[in-house]
Amino acid sequence: MKRSKFIFNASLFLILLASSTIWSQNNSTTSFTKEFLLQEAKEIILNAGNCTLITLDNEGVPRARIMDPFSPEEDFVVWFGTNSKSRKVDQIKNDSRVSLYYFDTNTTDYVLIHGKAQLVNDAFEKEKRWKAKWNDFYPNRNEGYLLIKVSPIWMEILSNSRGIFGDSLTWEPPSLIFDLKE
Repeated sequence: MKRSKFIFNASLFLILLASSTIWSQNNSTTSFTKEFLLQEAKEIILNAGNCTLITLDNEGVPRARIMDPFSPEEDFVVWFGTNSKSRKVDQIKNDSRVSLYYFDTNTTDYVLIHGKAQLVNDAFEKEKRWKAKWNDFYPNRNEGYLLIKVSPIWMEILSNSRGIFGDSLTWEPPSLIFDLKE
């Protein structure tokens, strides 16, 4: 009798311990290292492929469009190619604050990068950042093709598949602040 009571109590303890551990993983803010978050963010970005570039128009209204970015650099600077006459160019000239939203449709993981955009019309950089599949879009590459360079200010990551959850009360995801070098 004592043995079966001990087994029952031990089993009950293990069930309660396991359920509280599962609950706490999904409903509390977990502390992650910067390196871990950067590594996971990079994987989510690469899995997502395209991203949404969000600019502000001259009335302060967010404007979003799908973009074909280059892979982020080591410091998470992201580059894009665009038409030099596109609306986003004028919007960035007016207000350089932008957001990049990467969403992995297979896992619903996402990365949001907020940063400062810079328009780059340097011939060397334009040659370095060119995709052959863009040939038809830019018949006059020298004048029609322009680069957008986004330097990150902060980034947030949410990934249920990787165990990166938001705060249990506010749902705010883990975030990183970058040292913006002007």
